[in-house]
Amino acid sequence: MMFRSSISRRVLSTVVLALSLQMIALRAGDSDKLPDPKVLTFRLPQDIKWENKTSGSQEIVLFGDPNQAGSEYGVLHKWFPHSMSRPHFHQNDRYIYVISGTWWVGSGPKYDPDSTYPMPAGSFVHHIANQIHYDGAKDAECLILITGIGPVKSTAAEQK
Repeated sequence: MMFRSSISRRVLSTVVLALSLQMIALRAGDSDKLPDPKVLTFRLPQDIKWENKTSGSQEIVLFGDPNQAGSEYGVLHKWFPHSMSRPHFHQNDRYIYVISGTWWVGSGPKYDPDSTYPMPAGSFVHHIANQIHYDGAKDAECLILITGIGPVKSTAAEQK
């Protein structure tokens, strides 16, 4: 009985060691498959962190710097249900693609969510510089990609 127990422990130890070495080899092998950083760069989902923009939305800057003059940028913006911006404008054009959900858009200085127009996933919107608008989500979350040239400044323009 002692002999079997000793063999079982040795077999188990050998199997654990072999599996550990295999995992190390697989990880090392994966690094050989990584794309050449001179060709492309990337961030995996676990490396991309959402930042709270307001209580009703979050953002991720994917590239560029929205705050730097002349910088091209790309920002993922997630609107939570029942969240909207108030009337405002930006000094530069912005280009928006609706990735998922429905993004609701309105124009003019009077805030009226009931008058907003639905932009379903797949829609493309061009916000023209210095034109007053407001937007957000109604009953469901939506995800949009915003691109443009910095700096991004939102100027409040709501008519009370």
